Amino acid sequence: AALPFSQTVEHGFPNQPSALAFDPELRIMAIGTRSGAVKIYGAPGVEFTGLHRDAATVTQVHFLPGQGRLLTLLDDSSLHLWEIVHHNGCAHLEEALSFQLPSRPGFDGASAPLSLIRVTVVLLVAAGDIAALGTEGSSVFFLDVTTLTLLEGQTLAPGEVLRSVPDDYRCGKALGPVESLQGHLRDPTKILIGYSRGLLVIWNQASQCVDHVFLGNQQLESLCWGRDSSTVVSSHSDGSYAVWSVDAGSSPTLQPTVATTPYGPFPCKAINKILWRTCESGGHFIIFSGGMPRASYGDRHCVSVLRAETLVTLDFTSRIIDFFTVHSTQPEDEFDDPQALAVLLEEELVVLDLQTPGWPAVPAPYLAPLHSSAITCSAHVANVPTKLWARIVSAGEQQSPQPVSSALSWPITGGRNLAQEPSQRGLLLTGHEDGTVRFWDASGVALRPLYKLSTAGLFQTDCEHADSLAQAAEDDWPPFRKVGCFDPYSDDPRLGVQKVALCKYTAQMVVAGTAGQVLVLELSDVPVEQAVSVAIIDLLQDREGFTWKGHERLSPRTGPLPWPAGFQPRVLVQCLPPAAVTAVTLHTEWSLVAFGTSHGFGLFDYQRKSPVLARCTLHPNDSLAMEGPLSRVKSLKKSLRQSFRRIRKSRVSGKKRAANASSKLQEANAQLAEQACPHDVEMTPVQRRIEPRSADDSLSGVVRCLYFADTFLRDGAHHGPTMWAGTNSGSVFAYALEVPAAAVGGEKRPEQAVEAVLGKEVQLMHRAPVVAIAVLDGRGRPLPEPYEASRDLAQAPDMQGGHAVLIASEEQFKVFTLPKVSAKTKFKLTAHEGCRVRKVALATFASVACEDYAETCLACLTNLGDVHVFSVPGLRPQVHYSCIRKEDISGIASCVFTRHGQGFYLISPSEFERFSLSARNITEPLCSLDINWPHCLPWARELRESPKLSQANGTPSILLAPQSLDGSPDPAHSKGPDTPEPPEAALSPMSIDSATSADTTLDTTGDVTVEDVKDFLGSSESERNLRNLAEDEAHACAILIK
Repeated sequence: AALPFSQTVEHGFPNQPSALAFDPELRIMAIGTRSGAVKIYGAPGVEFTGLHRDAATVTQVHFLPGQGRLLTLLDDSSLHLWEIVHHNGCAHLEEALSFQLPSRPGFDGASAPLSLIRVTVVLLVAAGDIAALGTEGSSVFFLDVTTLTLLEGQTLAPGEVLRSVPDDYRCGKALGPVESLQGHLRDPTKILIGYSRGLLVIWNQASQCVDHVFLGNQQLESLCWGRDSSTVVSSHSDGSYAVWSVDAGSSPTLQPTVATTPYGPFPCKAINKILWRTCESGGHFIIFSGGMPRASYGDRHCVSVLRAETLVTLDFTSRIIDFFTVHSTQPEDEFDDPQALAVLLEEELVVLDLQTPGWPAVPAPYLAPLHSSAITCSAHVANVPTKLWARIVSAGEQQSPQPVSSALSWPITGGRNLAQEPSQRGLLLTGHEDGTVRFWDASGVALRPLYKLSTAGLFQTDCEHADSLAQAAEDDWPPFRKVGCFDPYSDDPRLGVQKVALCKYTAQMVVAGTAGQVLVLELSDVPVEQAVSVAIIDLLQDREGFTWKGHERLSPRTGPLPWPAGFQPRVLVQCLPPAAVTAVTLHTEWSLVAFGTSHGFGLFDYQRKSPVLARCTLHPNDSLAMEGPLSRVKSLKKSLRQSFRRIRKSRVSGKKRAANASSKLQEANAQLAEQACPHDVEMTPVQRRIEPRSADDSLSGVVRCLYFADTFLRDGAHHGPTMWAGTNSGSVFAYALEVPAAAVGGEKRPEQAVEAVLGKEVQLMHRAPVVAIAVLDGRGRPLPEPYEASRDLAQAPDMQGGHAVLIASEEQFKVFTLPKVSAKTKFKLTAHEGCRVRKVALATFASVACEDYAETCLACLTNLGDVHVFSVPGLRPQVHYSCIRKEDISGIASCVFTRHGQGFYLISPSEFERFSLSARNITEPLCSLDINWPHCLPWARELRESPKLSQANGTPSILLAPQSLDGSPDPAHSKGPDTPEPPEAALSPMSIDSATSADTTLDTTGDVTVEDVKDFLGSSESERNLRNLAEDEAHACAILIK
C-alpha cells in the first residue's frame, strides 16, 4: 500500500496572535499571527490557513463583508488581499494581490534613503471597494480594493484638515499619526478620522470637504461611532473616554458632552480600544480595554463592560490583542443589540454571552488553549468504545454545567463542514505541569475539550492558604472577575504528569508524575467520598552507598476525600527515591501496573494492592541518578567526567596501537567498509561505525520502556504472562509472571498473589537505550491489547507458530525468536542514516483499494525529524519523509503516533500539528462558504499563481495551481482565453528533497514546468502581485516539478 505523507491540520490555539477580525455577514473570524499566518474559523470543522511570503507580523485584518475576501496589513506596511476560492467543491484561502505605499524622499532631499510611509490604520469604506489608509504622517490615502491601486488625487493631507480648525488650535503641536478611521453605517461617504493629538474630523468623501471638527486635546487612542451617528466616543491615553455629540450646525465642537475617567481619580493607563453599542431594551453598552489605575493594577489585562449601573472588569491572564462584538449590522436596524463579546488574548479566545444576566462565558468548540498549563506528555487512544465515550463526555459536562438560562450558542458559525463524520472516535490525552490530564476529542478537525482530570487534590501542596485569601470582599473596586483558563503557574512542579496510559475496555487508567507518584484510577459516573490506599515501593532495594539528593515525595492527604464523577483514584503507588517516572504500562486483565524511574522498575498488583516486584537497574558507578533533575552539580560533573574519559581513551588507544598489529588490520577493514565501492554499490549500504557506550555512562539505569505480553518465555510449548523492561544502557529484562487465571466468564481473577521470576536478560552489544519492546505472534502481528481477544474485539493471536520479540533501540531495530532469544533480523538505522530513534509505534495501515486488507508497519521518528516506516517482521524500509525540523527538539520530543498511521506533535506550546502516513486515514479540513462575489473583478480573468503555504508554524507545503474561478453562475467569472483547463486528476502530493528547502511538498495541477514558473515570475502583470517571489529565485529554481 502506498504511504503518502501529509500534514493535515493544526489543533489548538495559534502561537502569538497579533490581529483579529469578524465578518458579520458570513459569521467567520480571522486571526493573524506574528509569524505571518492568517487563520479563518467558522463553524467547527470550517478552517482556512494562509501564510504571507514574508514572516512579518500581521498587524490588522479586515474582512470585505460577505465576499469571503480579506485585507491584511503587515508591520512592514504592506497590504495583502486574500480570498477564499473554491476548488472541486472545497474552499481554500489564497493570496490574490499585494500593495506597498510608494516611499517618500528623506528629510534632506535625494541623498537620504527613502523612508517608508507607515500605515497605522485601515478602514474599508462601507461599499467595500475602497480602503482608506491612515498613516504615521497624518495623511489618509485611498485605495481601490479590487486592484489594490492608489486613487490619485484623493489623498487627504493634514494641511487640508488644518484649514478647518481655528488658528489657535492650528498653531499648537502637530496632529500626529492617524489613530482611528471609522465608517458611517448609513452614509458610506462619511469617514470619522481621529488624530493622535486628539483632533476628530468627519470627512465627506463625496464632496471632498470637512463636515465637522471636534477639538480634542487629549492624546487619542481609539474612536467609535454610535449607531445613529449622532454620538462619537473617543478614548484617551490618560485612561479617560469622552462622548461627543454630532450637531449639524455647531462645528467646531470644543467640548465633549461627557468626559470621564472610569477608574480615576489617580493616574490611569490608556484605554486602547472602546466600543459603544445600543440596545433596544434601553441604555447602551460601553466596552473598553485598559484604563486601569496605573499604580495598583497597571499590570492587569482587563476589558471593562459597562451597561447602565452594571460594571464588570474582566480580568485576563494574558495580554489583550483585540475584541469585537457580535451584533446586528443591517443598516435598517435601529439598534446594535450585541449578543456576544469575543476577546482575543495572547494565549486564548474568550467569548461572553451579553444577552444572559451575569454575562457568562460561552465554551469554545475549538481554539482551546492546550497550554493552559504546560503540556508535559501526551497519548492517543484510537477506536474508543461508544459507551466509554459517552461516560467521559458526561463527566466533562458535570464539571462545567452551563447556566440553563443561557440561550446563546457559539456565535461564529460560518461555512459548511463537508468532512464525513469520523468513522471512529479518537481521544488525545495531554498531561500537564499542574497535575491535570485533559481529554480531547481528536476525531475531527476541531480539537474539542471533553474532560479534565486533576490529581492535585490527592496531595498536600503549598497553595492551600492562598485560596482562602483570594475570597475577597464584595465591595472591592474595581469589580474584577477572573475570566479564561490560561494559567501557566503550577502550584508545585512535582505534580507534573510524566506518563499516562488508559485501558478503553475497563475505563481504568494510570497517571504517573514527577515525584515518583503512580496513580491507578477508575471511571465512576457518581461522585464518591473515599480514602485512597497508599503503597510504597523502594526501588533501590537497600543498595549500599546511594543517597537521594533530589526533591522530596509529595505527601498524600489522609482519610476519606471527596471525588467528583469521572476518573477517581483507587491506589497511589509511591516510588522511592521519588524520581520522575519514565515509563508505565497497565494490564487490566491481570490487574497489574508496571512503572520505571531512573533507578529501577516495579510491578504492582492493584487488585490485591500489593507489590509483586522491585528491581534496581543502577550501575554501581551511577551516582548521577541520585542527583535529581534540578542539580547544579550534575552538568559540571558530567562534562568533567567526559573530558577525563576522552583523555584516558586517547592514551589507552595510543598504547594499544603500538602493541597490537591486528588492530591496524581491523581499522583498514572498517575504512574499506565505509567507502562504498562504485562498481559494487548494491553490496551493502554505508555503515558508520558506532562507538559502543561505556557501561558506567551516567543515567544508564533509566527505565525507558515496559511491556506486558502473553507469550513463550520458558519453553516453546507453554505460553504465559510476561513482563519486559528496557533501560538506557541497552539491557532488556524479561520476567515470567504467575497470574492466577480468572474463572470462566468471571471478570476478576482469584485473590492469590502474583509472582514474578526473571526469565531472560538480554544485553544489546551497542548499549543504546531501548525505546520500545513488542512481541509478535506466529503471523508476525503485534499481540492484541488486554481484553481485545477475550471479548472478541480483535483477532486472537496465533499461538501455534513461533513468537518473536521486536526490540527497538535508539540505534537499531532487532527481531529475536522466542523463547530462545536468538537474533532473527535487524536494521541498523544509525549506521545507515546517521540518525537516532526518538519515537516508535506499530501502526496498522488500511488499504485504499481493498477494504479488508491492512498491514502492520513500524513507524519511527528520528532525532533529525524524519519519519521512517518499516515492514514487520522483515524490517525492510518502506518510505521515509521529513516531518519536523531537526532544530525543533521539543516538537520531536512531543510526537505521538496513533494506531492507524496518524501522528501529532507540538509546533508551538499551544498547537499540535497533525500528520498522516496513511492514504485512507486522513483528518483535514474540508469545507465550503457561500460567498457574494461582486461583479467585474479585473483579476478574475488573469492567470494567477500564488504559493499557498498551508502551515503556519510547521512545514510549508506549496500549492502552485493555475486557477480559474469556474463553476459560478456569474458571467464575470467565465474563463479568459489564456486560462488552461485544470485536469480532472486529483492533486497528488509529492515529496521533494531540494537543495534550499528540504521540507517542501509540491502539489501540481496541469503541466507546469520550471520554465513556465520563471516566465510567469518575469511577466510584468504579476510583478506587483508576486513582489517577493523574485527574491526567492533560488527556491523556485530548486523546486522539481513532476
